[in-house]
Amino acid sequence: MEGPTPVSALIHAATLVTAGVFLVIRSSIIFENSKVLFIVALFGALTAFFASSVGLVQNDLKRVIAFSTCSQLGYMVFASGLSYYSVAFFHLANHALFKALLFLSAGCVIHGISDEQDMRKMGSLIKFFPVSYSMILIGSLALVGFPFLTGFYSKDMILEVAISKNNATGNFAHLLGCLAAFCTSFYSFRLVYLTFVNNSNSYKKYFGNVHDGPILMVFPLLFLSLGSIFWGYLSKDIVVGVGSSSFGSSFFNNNFDYNLCDAEFLPAALKNIPFIFTLLGIILSTILINCFGVSKWAIFDLKMTKIYRTIYTFLTQKWHFDQITSELVTIKFMNFGYNITFQAIDKGLIEFFGPSGISFSIQALTKNSAKFQTGIVTNYALFVVFLILFVLFFVLFVLLNANVAINFDVLLALYFGYFLFCFIS
Repeated sequence: MEGPTPVSALIHAATLVTAGVFLVIRSSIIFENSKVLFIVALFGALTAFFASSVGLVQNDLKRVIAFSTCSQLGYMVFASGLSYYSVAFFHLANHALFKALLFLSAGCVIHGISDEQDMRKMGSLIKFFPVSYSMILIGSLALVGFPFLTGFYSKDMILEVAISKNNATGNFAHLLGCLAAFCTSFYSFRLVYLTFVNNSNSYKKYFGNVHDGPILMVFPLLFLSLGSIFWGYLSKDIVVGVGSSSFGSSFFNNNFDYNLCDAEFLPAALKNIPFIFTLLGIILSTILINCFGVSKWAIFDLKMTKIYRTIYTFLTQKWHFDQITSELVTIKFMNFGYNITFQAIDKGLIEFFGPSGISFSIQALTKNSAKFQTGIVTNYALFVVFLILFVLFFVLFVLLNANVAINFDVLLALYFGYFLFCFIS
């Protein structure tokens, strides 16, 4: 989030964070012949709901859009876990359009309001950013899956194939996907209300230089907005659906999977469930954030209740995943790294037998050897006599081992007697 907005748009829309999903889709034949598809679907559905719920309470303009990326990746992952790789790829392509539009439009707003990213310090910007407001509104509607926009054709299809699976995994993914759709619509329109519609909370000096994006920044948004409106409709029958195999063997297609037919002919009541959740999210966001038809004091009293503050704290702490990771993993590894790998191994064992140990040993050896250079002739004579006796003892010891008849006790007493005499003298 600290990077430039165009970089964030590229990372979240087309490259880095979507690479894992693309790898799963391209490796579909491996997943199909394994036993982990239900785990993929399970974690994908949980990720979609987790990220969307955390996005409800984010206040950074770019961070809200970033958590929506994580949520949409969850949709793609659980679609892959249900063996609908073409649908996941379709949503991946559609998501790239409206997510790039949202990030670049947010960049225009941030650039025009003195690099401010906190939505709580914005408001009433619709008068100053009419183009950026239009682009963000189009991107948000496509993101929530509003009918006949690009996101509608892929997002709703993911939920339709999930419920048509008719098993526990598919029903679980459909339920969490609908809850994620509710949260997505809530925080998307919360972003629109806090940034553009509600009364301003910004500083007066910010509005002195406020301006919409220049033509070079707006020009790419026009193409992305057209893609966010029309691309899903134009490419739906080419990429997904019964009998569509435009990508050939690029990823696995089960031509005998009749759930695709079931998804096409679901009852209207089941098809409209995601749209109902989306409308509920928009309505609740309008009531709580825009205070439409409800007293502000009633909203304030609601927010001061214990259950509301508990839920809000839980979501702002990101379900305490960061805390759990920090306490159970990060701190343990840091302590291990400092006490074991750094102190004991690096500064201890390696340094002792490595450069420091060798250098210190050589320095100590040279200092001790320098003590023999006393400049006193009698000391030097002692060393000479000691060396001669040592050589003599060594030669006689060799002869002794060669079975020569020499009294070893007498020789040893003679050697130490000479040594003691030389030392006293």
